[in-house]
Amino acid sequence: MSEQKTGPEHRQNGRAPIELKVDYKKLNSFFADYTKNISKGGTFIKTKKPLPIGTRFLFKLTVPHREAPFELLGEVVWSKADADEPGMGIRFIYSSEAQRVEFETVVEGLMSDSLGGELTEKLLNKPLHSHS
Repeated sequence: MSEQKTGPEHRQNGRAPIELKVDYKKLNSFFADYTKNISKGGTFIKTKKPLPIGTRFLFKLTVPHREAPFELLGEVVWSKADADEPGMGIRFIYSSEAQRVEFETVVEGLMSDSLGGELTEKLLNKPLHSHS
C-alpha cells in the first residue's frame, strides 16, 4: 500500500521538493530586480525550460552582505517557451503577512544601508520606517 501521490493532496508541510536558487553577485542587480519585480510579490526567471504552471518550489535568493539566503515559497503562474525571452513568471507565496513584512523590511534595510535612505525612498516610492 505504498502508493506514491504527487499533487495538491500530498504536500509535505507546504515545502516544495524543487529548489530554485538565484544567486545575486552584486547588490545593485538585486535592488534593480527588487524595485522592478520582487516588491510586487513575484519575479521573472529566464529559462529555456520553464516549469509547468502551478508548480510550487522553494525559492532561495542569495544576496551579498547577507549570510543566509532568503527562502520563499514560489509558484509558477505563467510561462513562455517560444519567445525572445523564454522564462516563467513566479508568484511568491508568503506563509503569513508577517513573513512578507519581514522580507520587505530586511530588503529595505539592506537598500538603505548601501544606497542611503533618500535614494531608497525614491526607488521604492514610499517613506521608510526610521529605526533610530
